[in-house]
Amino acid sequence: MKTTNEKAREDNHDNLVNNLQELLEKNYDAEKGFTKAMTDAKTPQLKSFLKQQAVQRSRFATELTNEIINLNEEPKEKGSFAGDLHRTWIDVKSAFTGHDDEAILEECIRGEKASWDEYEDKLKHENFPPKIAEVVQKQATEIYGTLKKVRTLEDIADH
Repeated sequence: MKTTNEKAREDNHDNLVNNLQELLEKNYDAEKGFTKAMTDAKTPQLKSFLKQQAVQRSRFATELTNEIINLNEEPKEKGSFAGDLHRTWIDVKSAFTGHDDEAILEECIRGEKASWDEYEDKLKHENFPPKIAEVVQKQATEIYGTLKKVRTLEDIADH
C-alpha cells in the first residue's frame, strides 16, 4: 500500500510525463505539417522558411524526448491521429485553393497559434520542474517568434 506522499509523487510524475508527451506529439505533428506545406509551397523563400520550421520542430521533439527519457519513461514515437486528420484537411483544402502560398501561410498561422496557446496553457497551469520549465519556455518563445514571422510573410503574400 502506497503512502499519501508516494501516491502524490507518482501522480505528479505521471502528470508531468503526460504533459511532455502531449507537447512531443504536437511537435511531431507540426514537423510533418511544415514538411507537407514545404512540398506545396511555390516560392523558394517560403519553402526555405518552412524547411527551417520543420527542422526546429524536430529539434523540439528531440529536446522533449530527452526530458522524458530523463524521467525514466518511454517517449511517444509519432504524432497524433488529430494531426493526421488536419493534414488530410489541408490536402483537401489545398486541392481547391491550388496550393497557393497564402493558403499555406494561413494554415501555418492557425497551427502555430494552437501550439503557442497549448504551450502557454501548460506553462501557466502546470508546475514543471525548473529545468523542464526552461526548455518548454524556450520552445514557446521560439513558436511565438515563428507566429510573428508567418504573419509578416502572410502580409507580404497579400501584396
